[in-house]
Amino acid sequence: MHLKVYHETRYVYDKAPSYLVQRLHLVPAEFATQKVLSWTVTAPGFEHGLRYVDAMGNIIHLVTATDVGEAASIIAAGEVETTDASGVVRGLKAQVPETVFLRQSKVARVEHALSGFAGKFSGSAPVLERCHDLMAAVHEAVAYDTDVTHADTTADEAFAAGRGVCQDHAHIMIAVARHNAIPARYVTGYLVTGKGASSVAAHAWAELFVADLGWVGFDAANGQCPNEYYVRIAAGLDAAEVTPVNGSRRGGSGAERLSVEVRVEIAQQ
Repeated sequence: MHLKVYHETRYVYDKAPSYLVQRLHLVPAEFATQKVLSWTVTAPGFEHGLRYVDAMGNIIHLVTATDVGEAASIIAAGEVETTDASGVVRGLKAQVPETVFLRQSKVARVEHALSGFAGKFSGSAPVLERCHDLMAAVHEAVAYDTDVTHADTTADEAFAAGRGVCQDHAHIMIAVARHNAIPARYVTGYLVTGKGASSVAAHAWAELFVADLGWVGFDAANGQCPNEYYVRIAAGLDAAEVTPVNGSRRGGSGAERLSVEVRVEIAQQ
């Protein structure tokens, strides 16, 4: 599948800051089922920034800028060729052992509301079967709703509410998987919802480690494994580790307003 992505993050300041520093997770890595045909990032200070690949295989840019003005835009755009592998991620270069992804995190851990639910997936069934069962159960238990949770909502809170967004679905899957000794990581990227369709937001899902297969993606928000309609960007312990744009400013008193526009569509062949 030939997919086109446009992702703009725009900041408007009441008073221009004197200095910005930002860490960007905005570039897709290549692996067996994902080939980057073209990709560009524009941002204040980007041409003088630092590019590196971390131990998880994420491509990261660290940029700084001065004299930004009262508005700043960060734009990632490009084209990617994808193929369906039923969620299996092969050929992605990473140096982190799978056991690292058994670590609990503040937003992705089993607490009160999730304790009984998590116990349902501790049986002797094959790991892959339990992962699929977990995805289906989370999809059924937590309805998609953009008005209930926020960036800092924990997996336990979202499960108790029975509503949330893709970030919450991923955190719940990760929390339960780790509770049952299955390494799990949080993934950011993009999704086209159907042929000829476009998306208005970035997307997130979980990847769980299955022996003999490796890392396998599970999108509980949509009840399916990632396929050729997905573009994978970065992975970490939870959402906070792989925020697309994360930074701080110095100077510039007053409010800061943020807007995000994302378009993902199937390219004309």
